[in-house]
Amino acid sequence: MSSHLQWMVIRNCSSFLIKRNGQTYSTVSTPDNPNPPGQHKPATSYEKITINKNSRATLNSLRHIISKNKYRKDLRMAALRRASAILKSQKPVVVKKKRTRAAKTA
Repeated sequence: MSSHLQWMVIRNCSSFLIKRNGQTYSTVSTPDNPNPPGQHKPATSYEKITINKNSRATLNSLRHIISKNKYRKDLRMAALRRASAILKSQKPVVVKKKRTRAAKTA
């Protein structure tokens, strides 16, 4: 792309021009809370919930949490699969005993 074409595209969007003309960028805010806390801090926006139930009840409560908090519907199944894999990894591993055959008598 030529420099002339680039300048034609961005010439009216320069940050210096926007500041000089008193323009502002629009931001999304909700009417009840115009500036939510932690809006620019995604690391602190995570919420940790400990669920001490059996696996079926855990997945069921996780399904309810996802739907109540309006989590993305296309990622719901992926979240449930991830939780299922975590539950499976937390189960104790049972070592099966090897069967030994009796020695053949001639």
